[in-house]
Amino acid sequence: MSSQTGLNGYFSGVQMKMRGGNPMETSSCAGSEIDARKAVYQPMGFMEKTVKVKFAESVFTVDRSLLEEHCEYFRALFQSGMKECREDEVCLQVPSARGFLVALRVIHSERPMLSGDEIVDAIECTAFLHIELLTEHLINIITSDNCLLMYHTAATFGLLKLFRSAALFIRDIYEDLKEDVKGLPEDLIEYIEPLVPSTYIMVGSHSPTIKLLQDFMRTVCYLDEDEKDWKVLTHLPLNASTTMAGVTVLDDKLYIVGGVYDMTNKVVESGFCYDVSTDTWSTFSSPRQLRYNCTLVSHVGDLFVIGGEYEKKIMSSVERYKVSSDTWSFAANLPRPASTVACAKAMRRLFICLWRPKDATEIYEYMANKDEWMLITTLVRHQSYGHCMVGHRDNLYVMRNGPSDDFLRCMMDCYNLTSGQWTAMPGQYENSKGALFTAVVRGDSVFTVNRRATVEYAIEDNKWRTKKEMTGFPRIGSMWTFLLRLPKKSRELLQKKNNGAEISSDLSSSASVPVLPTIFNGK
Repeated sequence: MSSQTGLNGYFSGVQMKMRGGNPMETSSCAGSEIDARKAVYQPMGFMEKTVKVKFAESVFTVDRSLLEEHCEYFRALFQSGMKECREDEVCLQVPSARGFLVALRVIHSERPMLSGDEIVDAIECTAFLHIELLTEHLINIITSDNCLLMYHTAATFGLLKLFRSAALFIRDIYEDLKEDVKGLPEDLIEYIEPLVPSTYIMVGSHSPTIKLLQDFMRTVCYLDEDEKDWKVLTHLPLNASTTMAGVTVLDDKLYIVGGVYDMTNKVVESGFCYDVSTDTWSTFSSPRQLRYNCTLVSHVGDLFVIGGEYEKKIMSSVERYKVSSDTWSFAANLPRPASTVACAKAMRRLFICLWRPKDATEIYEYMANKDEWMLITTLVRHQSYGHCMVGHRDNLYVMRNGPSDDFLRCMMDCYNLTSGQWTAMPGQYENSKGALFTAVVRGDSVFTVNRRATVEYAIEDNKWRTKKEMTGFPRIGSMWTFLLRLPKKSRELLQKKNNGAEISSDLSSSASVPVLPTIFNGK
């Protein structure tokens, strides 16, 4: 009995024909083995532009150049010079047709959310064909619902990058998954337990000071969730400013760009970086255009400083910083000048909120491969604009002021990236002293903080439910909040410092090291 997928002509340059049978069956195409004795070199210019990829009863007609660009297996095949590289048909016994279809969708810039069966097939596909884009997409869609499946399947197929990403995700929400984790093989459990979970970090708004008048308030703090209280992580350098600065984290390092010295708005020219693993600060070069009231965010391994002001002029320029070379370069300008731009990442995609007249908040996505800002959607609410935004799974949550510029009772709207639909969250959310504007997501929880309380919310289908309330942070001014992984050695040192205990010079023996399962030996 023939089956119809409805996907014929779905892709530009890609066609799928289901000729019946089970697409999960392995192919037994004759002549699929490569015989080096028959190797003949022929320039790529003489080859067909498309190639048929066969899986049992499924046939995909795919652009050859796409496979060569994105798939290591086909790149090696097409560049081998063997007879098979000139043929217009390739027969594969593994992976499954369904996994290959997911790969093609991702190669064609789709970002599909996947079912459990699709996840298993996609992992098998990228493990055998080495498709980096597919591996990255799988990492992007790790959730509390699929993290254990991702973790176990990645271990089965030896996909180390996905395995580690899923393990860290599980470690962050370990308490919520503790019973489910028990169903994993023992060696997989043993790998997770020594990992370091993410810790909630807060940076307050502080201007530079001098050594003789060192401000004890000039600190970076972390939330001790066991004691439900804030503890000191480190002190800011004497000449660093977080007032009107851009602050973010990248690879477990804290970065500060811009900021002003005083009321004159003179900009601090050096950037500052805190390395949590060594408990040290260093400086790095400032952007080409000095700025304050800017937004700093990490994306695709680099830092981006977005908009801001200089000499009372609002800017639309964006700069990109490569940490490895300590160099700044200009990226695509914002669609219009903006300062203190609200931004968020969802599925490791970068989004920003911009306002325009007539009560509109526009959501743009930065397309790194094209270096451009793409309008995703527009939210229109009377006299209400998006001031903060966070991402969770394939949702963007936009916090906006309430009626008549009411910032104490904020409204919230949710935009689903997959469906393209907005949903108004019921009720109002207390935003006393800007608590909602410090929102940070970890797993299925949102953390917020203000002077009165630190609140953890559980993200549910149509609301944020209060899950836990802890001590607030008794400081004035703006706050930046992030997640960092504090090494176990550092955590023990910090606990001793905060408790006034004597500190040992060597705590290395106290931290156990995760041991990879045997399938990863040699990787």
